[in-house]
Formats: sequence, C-alpha cells, structure tokens
Amino acid sequence: MNARWLSRFLEAIQAERDASRNTILSYGRDLRDFAAFLEKKGADFASAGRGEVEAYLGDLADRGMAQATRARRLSAIRQLYRLAFLEGWRADDPAALIRGPKRARRLPGNLSEAEVDRLLDAAGTAARSEAEALRNTCLMQLLYATGLRVSELVALPVAGARGDPRMILVRGKGGRERMVPLSPPAREALTRWLAQRDRDEEAALRAGKPRSTFLFPARGRSGHMTREAFFLLVKQLAAAAGLDPSGISPHSLRHAFATHLLANGADLRVIQTLLGHASIATTEIYTHVLDARLRDLVLEKHPLAAGDAALEGGAG
Repeated sequence: MNARWLSRFLEAIQAERDASRNTILSYGRDLRDFAAFLEKKGADFASAGRGEVEAYLGDLADRGMAQATRARRLSAIRQLYRLAFLEGWRADDPAALIRGPKRARRLPGNLSEAEVDRLLDAAGTAARSEAEALRNTCLMQLLYATGLRVSELVALPVAGARGDPRMILVRGKGGRERMVPLSPPAREALTRWLAQRDRDEEAALRAGKPRSTFLFPARGRSGHMTREAFFLLVKQLAAAAGLDPSGISPHSLRHAFATHLLANGADLRVIQTLLGHASIATTEIYTHVLDARLRDLVLEKHPLAAGDAALEGGAG
C-alpha cells in the first residue's frame, strides 16, 4: 500500500510541477521514513490519522532532527495527503490542521566584494591546467554575475551561451524560465571557455565520443558537472584564496550577488526576478544589508549629524 501511494505521488509531483530529480529523491526519502515509522505502529498511509502524524513529528524531534528538516518532512506529508484527498484515495486529510515547527529565517552569511575578488582570482590560478582554469573562471564569473542556483548553473545548455550573449535564458524551479544579464567579465570568461570547450569536444569526437549539449560537460549519467563536484570546487577555491572553506559554498556566491546588488541600490523586485524567487518574501531576507547603509547615510547626510561633527571639531 505505502509503495503504491508513494509511486503515484512522485509521478504526480513530476508531472504537475516538472520537479527536478533531486526534488523527487528528497520527497521519496522523507516519505519512506514516515512509512517506516507507520509500519512500526502497525499503520500505513491509508490508515494513519492525525495522531500518527503528530507522533512522527515528535519522533523526529526525539531523534534530534533539525527544525528545518522536521518542517520539510511535514510539508511532504501534507502534500501526500492533499493529493490522496483530492484523488479520492482517502475521505479525509489527517495532516491538514497540523501546525509544524516554524522554520527560522536565517540571514545569509555574506562575502565582501574583496573576498569575492579573491575567489575569482583563485579560479584562474588554482588549477591543474589552462583548460581547467578557463572552466573554473567561467563557472565562478557566471555564478557571481547572475546569482544562479547551482543546479541551474551546472546544467546550462551550450546552445544558449553562443554568440556572445548579453543575457542568457535560465530554466529554474518548477520549469519557470527567466532571463539574466551577463557582466562584461562573465561574457569574456564565457567566450574563452567556449573556445576551449569546443577544442576539447572536437578531440573527443575524433575519439568516437558523443557530442555534449551542456556548457560544462562531464562524464556520468547527467552528462554535465554535478552539484556535488561544484560544491567541492568552491571549497577548494576558498582554501586557495586564503578564506575559511567551512563558511563558503556555491550558495555564498548567490547571496553575494543579491546583497551586493541591494547594497548598491538595486530594487528588491528586480533582485527577486533575477534570483527566480516566486515570492518577494523570500527575497526580503537580503534586506539586512541595508542596515549599515542606512546608518551611514544618516550619519553622513543628516543636518544634525553634520552639526554634531562641527561641534566636535570646534571643541578640539
């Protein structure tokens, strides 16, 4: 029973939302854990009530699961039972009224512009070959110039990057598409990497290997660089740049993209569009960078602040 429900649910998520493979795998893991808990209680998806769902959340807390993990598990359960109710698999929705742990909205750690420059420099110098240096520089320049999610970056199609584009089309979460502009350094890095990539691919074709459709091709089932490989690359570049790798990830560059834009006067709605956020509320987490800017503005521009400075000068 549980396996059949789970299979049908994952198929529905894939069809209705065009969810990524990683999203499907995450739903599967979460709901299989819930199914295993129910089996120990002699229940299944079809028979479980609100009490079993709440008991499972309590069990997660007892196991020391993070608040964010518990909230995500409950979200998966809610979606499963919502579909079950709509499809008539059940006459009720046992998870509809359950309030889960509220996820804390953490302020993202922010890289300074100088630290980003050090990472970009390391991309071009901390490499085993010229080809690797060109690829790494292109990856990092594109990430900082566009704020792409890692999954969006590594899966970019090569066709959309040809012709020295000023903007590239990105396919994001839920299949939503958006256009993001490229900075001059990113365009230069892209042009240089494309030339190297095409030389490498011609050599591969002569060796009988198939042509790749990805900007950053790699061996493996996906055909492109994996998220995990890029995550490790960023850690290596952070170490090479003299930064603490434990606090730096690909998402740090996405945060830097947003916070640096906002600190330099960009509109929050524009940043929302560039990041591909469905809701402005998600983008508002970056407004913490305005605090220092507004404080400095008041101290520098307010007439009373100027008067205080004059008084201090006269007192000396």
